[in-house]
Amino acid sequence: MKMLIRAIAGVAIIWLAMLLTGYGVLTGSTKNAAGLGLQCSYLTARGVINAQYLHTDSGIVGVTECPLLKKSGDVIDN
Repeated sequence: MKMLIRAIAGVAIIWLAMLLTGYGVLTGSTKNAAGLGLQCSYLTARGVINAQYLHTDSGIVGVTECPLLKKSGDVIDN
């Protein structure tokens, strides 16, 4: 029982931190536009957001993979 309460408290603290800072955690990614685009899905405290990036394997132009964290445009304390 004590373990369950600690887990719930931990999730609540993480959710509150995500709500106040506006950051989201990567949940998935897909390539699109013939492999030149990368669509990344992020879980934020307010829901799921999608971000589009230019994708190349070399990373010289665009990104090679989705960033783990992304700041969303909507922050509750602004």
